[in-house]
Amino acid sequence: MTPPATRRGFSAEAVAELVRRRDEPDWMRQRRLDAWQTYERLPMPTRQDEEWRRTDLRDLKLDEVAPFADGHNGRTPRGTLLPEAERHEQLGGFLGLRDGHPVEHRLDDALRAKGVIFTDLATAVREHGDLVREHFMTRVVPAGDSKFAALHGAFWDNGTFLYVPKGVAVELPFRAVVAAGHQGSASMAHTLIVLDEQAQATFAEDFTSPEGTAGGFSSRVTEIILGQEANLRYVGVQRWGKTVHDFHTERALLGRDATVVLETVELGSALSKGRVEAVFAGDGGNAKILGLYIEDGRQHLDRYTLQDHRAANCTSDLLFKGVLTDKARSVFSGLIRVAPNARKTAAYQQNRNLLLSRAARADSIPNLEIGCNDILGCTHGATVGKVDEEQLFYLMCRGLTRSDATHLIVEGFVDPLVAAVPIAGLRDALRSEIQRRVSAQDIQ
Repeated sequence: MTPPATRRGFSAEAVAELVRRRDEPDWMRQRRLDAWQTYERLPMPTRQDEEWRRTDLRDLKLDEVAPFADGHNGRTPRGTLLPEAERHEQLGGFLGLRDGHPVEHRLDDALRAKGVIFTDLATAVREHGDLVREHFMTRVVPAGDSKFAALHGAFWDNGTFLYVPKGVAVELPFRAVVAAGHQGSASMAHTLIVLDEQAQATFAEDFTSPEGTAGGFSSRVTEIILGQEANLRYVGVQRWGKTVHDFHTERALLGRDATVVLETVELGSALSKGRVEAVFAGDGGNAKILGLYIEDGRQHLDRYTLQDHRAANCTSDLLFKGVLTDKARSVFSGLIRVAPNARKTAAYQQNRNLLLSRAARADSIPNLEIGCNDILGCTHGATVGKVDEEQLFYLMCRGLTRSDATHLIVEGFVDPLVAAVPIAGLRDALRSEIQRRVSAQDIQ
């Protein structure tokens, strides 16, 4: 296959070129073209839109972005992307992607024999087309969901596909690392997770790129479909370089009596605008939604969360925590929505922020939309503040400097969320990275 020439900007010609170069079935080619038409029809968000009122897109120059990779001059990239700290871990499968190209792939033979599918999405489109066609950007995150979802539907480059058949409980975690060069180029990773009835799995993925001077662009989507009584633990870690504009949606659709733990960790990018959502399509579902963000410099993070109770007897619990210093800013807007038929709903939402400098800022906007009068309870809360002076005094009386005491308090603040990460090597690496980030700050 001839390597694609570098082009700049997203356009109908770029979509047509991508379609020509991809070895995809007709239905996927048509979906790309339809998604582009949706993208052209939808207006670009502005600060006049409520959801975007606190996020400025003036620095986003889409016409300067290369919409897809150059193909590595026809060579398949080599080398493992699995972090060294995790190479001793027992995994059910591992997938490494660099600029949309598979670098490494393995799946436990016993799981393969049980019908588990774990591969890159481009391969899944070719080899498991019926499964992908049913679920890819249909019910969970359709192209019409947003301007950036439509752009993603047209230009997605690759991603991860995980399917666990009915009744199969996978004890070993699945792991993926999506790496991008992001030197003026786009990354369009798509994660599609489908767990059939009574299936169980754990999956963690990283999105990573080096620091650079040229701006990068990311529009990524994670779709999670859980059948009746399915159980999933998912962790997504974003470590893009700090010149990247990152737009993303993680959404889980829960069937009857399904359970999900959905955790996102945000460490990188210049600007990150995303949605994290759990939608209850069947009675008796349970969702725990966790989020952690660490920001410094002039990083800007804007997060919208949704606990969408459409069915009865469902429970959701959301906790997002942020640590901000320098001139970083976060925006958290969370909604608990209860439909008229969602009886016996129990939902909780909390956002807590620590500010380590006078110039850092955190906006927290929790919301309730209750359409049913037969609920167990819906509550929300938010805090924004500096490190507690009484806690500092207590630690300093025991010999710690003010800086060391502050670092210890911050580590204690974030550690419950880090401890929820189900893979030991990843958990330890996150602790070390957060400690380095906090220790490097001149805390005021």
